[in-house]
Amino acid sequence: MSFITLILFLAFAQTWASSMHPRLPLTAKHSPNPNERTSSFWIQNAQKTVSEKIKRELNQNVAKNVILFLGDGMSIPTVSAARVYQSGEETELAFDKFPYTGLAKTYAVDRQVADSANTATAYLTGIKANYGTIGVGPEVNRSDCQGMTDETNHALSIAYYSQLKNKRTGLVTTARVTHASPAGVYAHTSDRNWESDTDVINDGQNPQICSDIATQLLFSETGKKLNVVMGGGRKKLLPKEMTDEEGHKGERSDGANLIQKWQEQRINVKYAWNRSQLIDSDVTFDNVLGLFAHDHISYNLERDNISDPSLAEMTAAAIKTLNRGSEGYFLFVEGARIDMAHHETASRIALDETIEFSKAIQVAVDLTDESDTLIVVTSDHAHTMSYSGYAERGHDILEFGGDGSDGKVYTTLNYANGPGYKKPNSDGSRHDIAGDNYGDKHYAFPAVAPLYAETHGGDDVAVFARGPWAHLFSGVLEQNVIPHLMAYASCVGEGLTACDQIN
Repeated sequence: MSFITLILFLAFAQTWASSMHPRLPLTAKHSPNPNERTSSFWIQNAQKTVSEKIKRELNQNVAKNVILFLGDGMSIPTVSAARVYQSGEETELAFDKFPYTGLAKTYAVDRQVADSANTATAYLTGIKANYGTIGVGPEVNRSDCQGMTDETNHALSIAYYSQLKNKRTGLVTTARVTHASPAGVYAHTSDRNWESDTDVINDGQNPQICSDIATQLLFSETGKKLNVVMGGGRKKLLPKEMTDEEGHKGERSDGANLIQKWQEQRINVKYAWNRSQLIDSDVTFDNVLGLFAHDHISYNLERDNISDPSLAEMTAAAIKTLNRGSEGYFLFVEGARIDMAHHETASRIALDETIEFSKAIQVAVDLTDESDTLIVVTSDHAHTMSYSGYAERGHDILEFGGDGSDGKVYTTLNYANGPGYKKPNSDGSRHDIAGDNYGDKHYAFPAVAPLYAETHGGDDVAVFARGPWAHLFSGVLEQNVIPHLMAYASCVGEGLTACDQIN
């Protein structure tokens, strides 16, 4: 074989291999600032930060408005990897610019590693609870129907206490509005899975006793006063005999159309089920119910940009609607699908959802005033994704981090467990991931132990804060301290508040 023939053969082989095993397109190929190669760059950069920090005055105003952003499953490695995915290692997400940060411990009363239900109870009501329970104290075990009906066991959210001060309240999520995290705003249940009466029945319980979460959205003390509810999950609010606007059947067994009832409870109300209806509603109506999917809202990478609103668009509409009051507001915003992508070990989607979450936070920053609006960003729990290897700067975060001692590559992002587990070859050697199809956005990144769904992680999560009394959100905190600090800053609740100090 001649030299030219050999070169042509190798070129063909490389092209054939790429077509058989396509890689994901580069997501963060980035050339660092050439000035980074000088020591003076880093000295000047650090001194600028020092100057900014020593000049910052403490904001001890009363927070008229409070917005809590919850990145479900947004672990610290997720935040770091999302920066690279966005545009490079040195880039900043919207909440990276917040002046104060801390850590929150996320364990449940009965578990080392938490779920989204007991954590919602912690960061919204101020009480740590048992795994799988929402809006009830640790006296109630999971699926304890009688325990959840005892009002002395109810844990009341900061939304409830904000309503007592005549503040407007709302929630936005990319999950079902009856899912674990948003349910923490208004519900009291011993089982996070009891989203509809049919769910309760299927679990062998009586929905007349164990009120389902969707019913509580309409009739609980907090739920019935919410001014804004946006997310997915129409099926939990509609009867089995009825189809929604997109032809999907409801799930309820009681025949109740809770979407209609929600509208009947309020005046000057708008129901929106698509993007155009939402955009038209944010400056006209006092109350908005937006249900944009039968189930969870689609991942951003699969979203119909014409008919389905983004998290940022929902956040903007919610803030504008809640601003139609003089006493201020409390708003809960959840980027729910970061977590769901991690459960699939679909890192590409998880990072993209984190970027969408950051965009929503930037919208809130642009629409509010730091002098009177406290914005807190945190997560409910971590995940098992690690960020490792020795890839060069600007390398695609979704590519390989290096070569193992067996001569085969490993990815920069890996999981401790989950569906990305790759069985060893028949000779016991490690699966060669270099041949995998990285063109699939649902590609399951490698995991050490096989599981149908990857688990949460037990590590601490970050807390970022901006606005009145944001400096209190620093150090290592128990997660349940977060709503107590928000209540202090906004002068709501039964504990010590900034207004007590002023008076």
